[in-house]
Amino acid sequence: MSNENKIVSKSAQNVQQALAKKGLTFEVLELSASTRTANDAATTIGCDVAQIMKSLLFCSAKTNQPVLVLASGINRVNEKIIEQWVGEKIVKADAHFTREITGFAIGGVPPIGHKQTITHIFIDEDLLQHNILWAAAGTPNAVFSMNSTDIESLTHGKIIAIR
Repeated sequence: MSNENKIVSKSAQNVQQALAKKGLTFEVLELSASTRTANDAATTIGCDVAQIMKSLLFCSAKTNQPVLVLASGINRVNEKIIEQWVGEKIVKADAHFTREITGFAIGGVPPIGHKQTITHIFIDEDLLQHNILWAAAGTPNAVFSMNSTDIESLTHGKIIAIR
């Protein structure tokens, strides 16, 4: 990746600080090309789409609780499975709810460093098939890489089959 830049955006700096607070040295990179979608990110980074960790925010329909699903870039979330874990219907979070809960805009939501605590976090078991994962870092062109072995302790999420 020759298009790495030092962090300039506040959102990406916030993610770097959240990683540092957890004692992690993963480096947030701001890239010149978009990483907004899993396909964009894989192309820009030069990795497999399956190594992209999508942070997808849902909202429980009755209790209005945030539900974060960390999914492999190639997988589609089976919402019925997540609903069984949560115990109620879920809906895709809109832009306002996403910003309110995470502090980030859709397309740049990282797996950590959210404005509010999210208690329902689910990790796609397929992510564990890869040594290195790439996640959004606060903006549609900021990312960081991490070892898949760190995902559970980093996010306090539950590893499940999501598809």
